[in-house]
This record gives sequence, structure tokens and C-alpha cells, in this order.
Amino acid sequence: MNSNGVHDEPSLSQSTSHSQYTNGFADFADTHDASIVNHLYNSGFQTGNYADTILHVHQTHGVTYRLHAIILSRSPFLAHLMSTSPQGNGQRVIYVHLEREPEVTHEGFSIALGYLYSSASLGLINEKNCRAVLAAGHLLGGMDELCAYAYDACTRSISVETIGEWLQFVDAIASPSDGISTPDLTQTSIFGSYAQRLRDDVFHFLIVTLPQNLQVMPESATPQPGGRDLLLQTFARVPFDLFKLAMESPSFDIGSDQTRFKFARDAIEMRKHGIARGAEETVVLSNFGGSAVHIARKMRKRPLWKINS
Repeated sequence: MNSNGVHDEPSLSQSTSHSQYTNGFADFADTHDASIVNHLYNSGFQTGNYADTILHVHQTHGVTYRLHAIILSRSPFLAHLMSTSPQGNGQRVIYVHLEREPEVTHEGFSIALGYLYSSASLGLINEKNCRAVLAAGHLLGGMDELCAYAYDACTRSISVETIGEWLQFVDAIASPSDGISTPDLTQTSIFGSYAQRLRDDVFHFLIVTLPQNLQVMPESATPQPGGRDLLLQTFARVPFDLFKLAMESPSFDIGSDQTRFKFARDAIEMRKHGIARGAEETVVLSNFGGSAVHIARKMRKRPLWKINS
């Protein structure tokens, strides 16, 4: 009998006979386990019954949760927080500050917290909150399945209608780039390795999926009306490092090298009045090996004003 008064694990021979005995009750055992999990989620997480831990989450506004330490310990982040936070008498009190993590919304954090209690939280993930859930799940740790589920929802949410929002996301998570090297997002983002994966997904959408959806492709017998214009409008908002990679990539197959060159030239003209303001972007068509289209950028020097004495 262990310290909780529970009998020790049975021996191998006892375990074998026990499993033979319970084989006929497998459905009952599954139902019993599911009932416990449902009770933990509904009475424990949603209503906070018998809570021993108060969690204060601070962002634009504060949210307080009444939770249970044994469940929270499934998260390495929260387990460390509980073990290092000074405690007095009564309920344990811990604080999570998210002021510098705008990607972790209160909704996303709540769904990830709920997943510590039950997989029922998966049913709350949708294409509007999936990125926030992914960020929260990666922050809390110990929930690879939740992160994978949220990431899958993220990839499905990238569309013509949402690409503008995703471009803002990619631009926000990227460290400053010189336009030549690709920034390493793994160490700089709360998303960890998912940051680079999402960036790659957005890039693939830009150079493969979007041209296909808009029928801006060499083999398109009947191009979608306005498809090229919509593609231009999209690339007019793309951060420079992705824009350069896309225009120089043979996978951006919208026609011949000359066609890709003309597209890049038109996009650069549109970018002058928006994302490229303050910089000079150029495109060159080359006949010497590698990519035929080359994009470069040079920051404009600020004019010096002479002050007359």
C-alpha cells in the first residue's frame, strides 16, 4: 500500500489474470474513464469546484481561473510557475503575464487550459482562434496533440479572404531581414518551430495555391477575370523577404521568365505606395544561370536639410 493508502501495482501474474477478468468489461471501463474526465472538465475546469489554485492571467485585461494543481502540473510551464512562486496559507496563487504575447489571446489560453482537463477543448478550436490556441498550447507545453490540431486548422484557414491577415502575422513574427538571408523564427517566436512552418505554408499558398485558385497559370485556357490584378494586389502587401523569394522561385509558375519579370515589375510599382515606401526595389531579368528574375532592395537615404544661420 502506497502513501495515499492505495494498493501497490499487481504483479505480472496478477495483472494477467486481472486483464482476462476485465476483458468483458472493456466498454464499461472506457465509459467509466470518460465519465471521470467529463466530471473533471465540467465540475473542475468550467465551474472551479474544489479548486486549490488561483491563476491570474494578465493581458489587456485580467482573467482569473479557479483550478487544480494536480491538473496544472501536466503543463511544464505551469508546473515550473507553481514550484517557483512563493506561497502562503490557503489556496495557491500564481500569475501569468501575457502583455508581451499578443498572439496568446484569452480565448486561446482558456482553450489550452481546458485541454489539460479534457480533449473536449478540441471542439472549441476554429479557423478564427486556431493561431491563438497554437501559441497558448506551445507556451504551456505538454500538449503536442493540441498544437498539431490547432496547426492543422491554421493551414486550412489560409485563403484568398484571410491572406492579408496572414501576411501581417508573417511580417510581425519575422526578425529584421536583409532581403538575402531568411530569419530564423524558431528561437524568436512563441510558436517555436511552428512559426517557420506557418511561414512556409503562407509562402506555398502565395506561389502555388493562390495562382492556381486565380487561374493565373500557363496552362489556364480561361484565366479568371481579374485574377492577375488580385494576385498583384496580394503581392503588393507581401514582406520583402517573401516577395523576393517568390519572384525568384521557379515554383511561382505563372508563365515564362519574361511573364514573371513583368509581373514583378508591376508589383514593385504598386509596392512603392505602400509596403516598400522608403525603399527602392528593383527587378532584373538575367540570362546567366540560376533564377532568371532577380529582386533587390536599397533603402533610400533621408535628405539632409541645410539650416541657414
